[in-house]
Amino acid sequence: MPRAALLSLHARIQGVKHSTWEHPSLAQLWGPRYSVYVVAKKDFALFSLGRLPDDAKGRERAERMAARMRVVLAGNAERVPDREVAQALGVHNAIRYAAPTGTIAIRWEGARAPLIWTVPAPKVEPAVATRELARRYLHVFGPTNASSFTRWAGISKRAGAQAFAELEPELIPVRTPVGDELLLAPDEAELRAADATPAPARLLPSGDAYYLLDGAERDVLVPRADRRARLWTSRVWPGALLVDGEIRGTWRRAQHKLQIETWTRLTPAQRAAVEGEAATLPLPGLDRAIDVAWDAG
Repeated sequence: MPRAALLSLHARIQGVKHSTWEHPSLAQLWGPRYSVYVVAKKDFALFSLGRLPDDAKGRERAERMAARMRVVLAGNAERVPDREVAQALGVHNAIRYAAPTGTIAIRWEGARAPLIWTVPAPKVEPAVATRELARRYLHVFGPTNASSFTRWAGISKRAGAQAFAELEPELIPVRTPVGDELLLAPDEAELRAADATPAPARLLPSGDAYYLLDGAERDVLVPRADRRARLWTSRVWPGALLVDGEIRGTWRRAQHKLQIETWTRLTPAQRAAVEGEAATLPLPGLDRAIDVAWDAG
């Protein structure tokens, strides 16, 4: 989501401001599994058309919904709240089925209903977009496999397998703690390079790509089952507290109050690093400094 994307950018890039998510190089859409994503505008087609169903029924549903939305949105000089479009069509979240056509863009701040409008259809074949989306997934989540990509993207097993098959000349096999997986060959050198010094502290938002994992992959990142249950909850996930390159707890925020649950004892220097990181979070709409409260789990 936009504010989560903002904090994910802040965790990785210097100079991120509270308005960075509105940068013209970025765009929003209903992406994988119809969740709100902030993506590079140049990759808009990959995160939309790359998920267009490959079966006739699913594709017809997406294209029919997009056509109905174009009729409702036609003539609107301004962007329209999604709920108004849904009410006009007599549907609810089903309007999101149009997103994989690549013709629906959104803008959402989180406080109000998303605004939506139509955009020209991308000039790329869906299969090509799916392959390129798989390449992005491999670069961020690799080593990985076609099944994991399929689950993340919310596409058919056939489409996921086809995308990986087309990328085969660029892939190398990798043995990992969770089995044999695949990696983009150009990424091998970076993985083999000596580890860089990790940041002293980072506050990763709910759903950050660093821990957006499934199954046994979670066991590798967080070995203890009780801690996994506190990070990957059955409801909205908390943020992950990263200290010296390891997840050491969780956090949640309500306005200016930031509650941190630690799983292990932190040194005074580590606590200071966490509080320093919290103070720099580029959160819009706050009129006072972040107040950190500690809770030893």
